[in-house]
Amino acid sequence: MNSAGKPVVNLVNLTRSFVQGGAKIDVLRGVNLTIQPGEIVALLGPSGSGKSTMLQAVGLLEGGFGGTIEIAGIDASKLSGDDRTALRRNHLGFVYQFHHLLADFTALENVVLPQLVAGVKRGDAEESAANLLEKLGLGQRLSHRPSQLSGGEQQRVAVGRALANKPKLVLADEPTGNLDEATADKVLEQFLDLVRVQGSAALVATHNERLAKRMDRVLRLHEGVLT
Repeated sequence: MNSAGKPVVNLVNLTRSFVQGGAKIDVLRGVNLTIQPGEIVALLGPSGSGKSTMLQAVGLLEGGFGGTIEIAGIDASKLSGDDRTALRRNHLGFVYQFHHLLADFTALENVVLPQLVAGVKRGDAEESAANLLEKLGLGQRLSHRPSQLSGGEQQRVAVGRALANKPKLVLADEPTGNLDEATADKVLEQFLDLVRVQGSAALVATHNERLAKRMDRVLRLHEGVLT
């Protein structure tokens, strides 16, 4: 499974439909998208436009999609469940609107854990996590649990967790949608800076035009089609 020199994401004719109340609803209608290594792409669209569904497809989080999904040159449709999990663990990072931190773990431990799962030694994982959180302005909050952190601080920890294993691609679904404008700007700035420093690519779903303009490329999802 050699992925050198390949696009990070390649979607070909991606489709997704649901049946609701006996009626078929086409959420994605032939989406084509290529994201190159290190490219940060904004995915704009109103609520209900299919942004989250598209991120779930790219993130290999559920089945039921038509078309081709390639991650780092690997056709995900041809993988077993275990191989899809490994691909997700090794190449992808996720940031959601709500932080989904582990309540009983400190900020540091929340960023250490995904590294341990990936086989990093604890000492190295703790050093890397502390460094990431320091860059996110949380150097004095490492031993605090989520309940002791503000909303913006919790989301910064979530960003650190997503970037902990230096993923090829970070998927962010309205990552600042639960924050006030000033905090959202700061968190997004730190997120984009860290993604660029690491050389990761990112696909960021948002409905905020102002934030989208700070990314390399802006795409719009309208009635299931990218424009």
